Amino acid sequence: MRFMLMHKNDANTEAGKPPPMELVQEMGAFIGEFAQTGKFIDGAGLAGSSTRVRLTFRDGQCTTKRGPYRGERELPAAFWLLEVAQIEQAIGWAERYGKILGDGEIELGKVNEPWDIGLAPRPENPPLHVLLVDKSDTATEAGGRSSQQKAALSRLKTEMTKAGVLLRTTELEPSAKAKRLVFTRNDLSVIDGPFVESKELVGGFSVMELDSFDEAIALCRRYAKILGGTLEIDLRVVTTT
Repeated sequence: MRFMLMHKNDANTEAGKPPPMELVQEMGAFIGEFAQTGKFIDGAGLAGSSTRVRLTFRDGQCTTKRGPYRGERELPAAFWLLEVAQIEQAIGWAERYGKILGDGEIELGKVNEPWDIGLAPRPENPPLHVLLVDKSDTATEAGGRSSQQKAALSRLKTEMTKAGVLLRTTELEPSAKAKRLVFTRNDLSVIDGPFVESKELVGGFSVMELDSFDEAIALCRRYAKILGGTLEIDLRVVTTT
């Protein structure tokens, strides 16, 4: 099974503070261990809400709100990783995505680069990597978009890939198949989905190829310990085709 381990934004990230180098090194070693075995598929950390943009679509109109802001309805259905020169380009693509959905909400979050966390000097004029987060709605929680929406999103995906904008996508199963792991000083409580909502902004994620939920939860214990031992992780099943 393929899982997404998704942790929530924290106060230090929201304040724009880089993570301690010890944490960066521990997480790097953790990811490297699973990359060597082929279990680590993908992952990214996101900057605080001051770098993000929220697009809300209602009755054919798009409202754009730039951060900083608090989380509202942060239960994701899909992630698209974009590479653009400026955030305005990502907003333009997100507006096209949102028009396909009708009523809905999309979050655009800047992905942390090696120079953002002290691992490398910043190059001159680097591209901007942005995570497009498609928020869950009644349709996705019931099992998926309409056939017309799926066809339109597929055409948009092809166009964005040809334009060199879309790097990869991750689609998630409904939250009824998910688990929410709440860690308090490394003690774990498990809440089974479905989830009505999550009001915590996504702070980062890892996609892993694992045998079972039991293996995923054991891995999350290690993941949580690296991140301080008191946090919330959503364990989502990734759609595979």
